[in-house]
This record gives sequence, C-alpha cells and structure tokens, in this order.
Amino acid sequence: MNKELAEVLKIYSTDTHERFASRLFNSSKETLVSLFTDLLTTYINDHNSSKLREYLTVTVAGYEHSEGKIGFNGYKQSSIIGGAPIACEAKPKNFNTDDLQKYQEGTRRGKPATLNGNGNFTDYTYPRFKKDKKENPHILVSGFVDGRLIYILEFPFAVRSFSEKLERQLRKQFPDGRHIKGRYLRSASFTFKDYISSRDLKVIFLLSKVELERFREYISKKFFHALHEKSN
Repeated sequence: MNKELAEVLKIYSTDTHERFASRLFNSSKETLVSLFTDLLTTYINDHNSSKLREYLTVTVAGYEHSEGKIGFNGYKQSSIIGGAPIACEAKPKNFNTDDLQKYQEGTRRGKPATLNGNGNFTDYTYPRFKKDKKENPHILVSGFVDGRLIYILEFPFAVRSFSEKLERQLRKQFPDGRHIKGRYLRSASFTFKDYISSRDLKVIFLLSKVELERFREYISKKFFHALHEKSN
C-alpha cells in the first residue's frame, strides 16, 4: 500500500469527515486516480473477501446483486411473461500473481492453485440441496487474475451431471438420506467437467483467444483448453 493511500485511510478511520473530505478535495486528479486504483487493486485481490468479485460476476451476468449474506447472490426477471425471477449463485475465483512470485522466491510454502473452473458449496445439507433443486438457481463460475475478469460461465443447477455430483457427496455423508441437525457436508465440490459439456451452458464473458493466451500460466491446462475452444 502506498503512503498516500495509507494516510487517507488513517484520516478516514481516525479523524472527522470534514478533515477527510478536505484531504480529498485538496488532492490532484492524478493523486485521486492513483488512490482509487490502489484501493480497488487491494480490495479485489483480498484473499479474505470476494465480495467485489461476487458483485462483478453477478451484475455482468445481468442479475441484480443481493446484499444479504443469506440466500442467493442475485436475481433477475424471467424472459417468460409472468415467470418467476431467476436466482443465481456466484462462484468467483481470483489468481493473485503476487502469491506465485512469493512461491518462486521461496517466501511462500505452497504453489497457488490455478484457475480451474471448480467450485464448492460450504456446509451443505440435504434440505439446502432440495431447495436448490426446486428453485434451480443459475450457477455463475467466474475467474479473475489480479482482479482482471477472465471468464464467466453460467448454467442451471438442474444440469444433471452437476446436481448428481453434489447428491453423491451428500449421500456419502448422510447414507440414510436424512439431515442430522448440527451436521453438514463441509464442502460439496464440483469441477468444470460436471457442467462444461451441458447444452444449457452459456458463456457470459470470455476473453478472446489472443487475450486468453496471456493468462495461460494462471489457468489449469485442461480448463484452459476448454475455454480456448469456446473463445473467439
């Protein structure tokens, strides 16, 4: 974080609104652009908060973002007259090249995972699965590199290979098919192979083949080839 941004954040957190506003008003346009760029870069690359990446994924896909922590991530009106709103669940991933550099320099123990089109549902249960099957939200799988959007893929929860993958994991955790209060499947995971061949898959956003090539090393080999085939 540069010193200018650190100073502004300190004023915002410890001083009056008037002092904060005065500090910004007295800054040049170049300084404000630099501050805003650094703040966005820090926020969108934050390991512990994917809220901004979630927001971008949902809104670029044409949904209205839902601010609440409980429920689906967004909604949009159905194109069918009188149809129920369509919900969405975003699964954004970000690859931070600083992590890769630290690994290469020996200051990070593990090599960061590349973008692979995978995702998961945390603390998953049979009641939640039944609700998802009934409401059939659209899943939005997205990938970023240092906050730069690379792809957004959309498909309905009802894609058979996808929903069956989740159900198999639930069945393994709860063999009798009943929910036990206080027990969860900590991570119901899926891979790109569970949806990539679906006829219902939509490419919402994807870099061109030329642009995609620049990010090849940050994407797993098989998933890169799958994206490359769908790119222009």
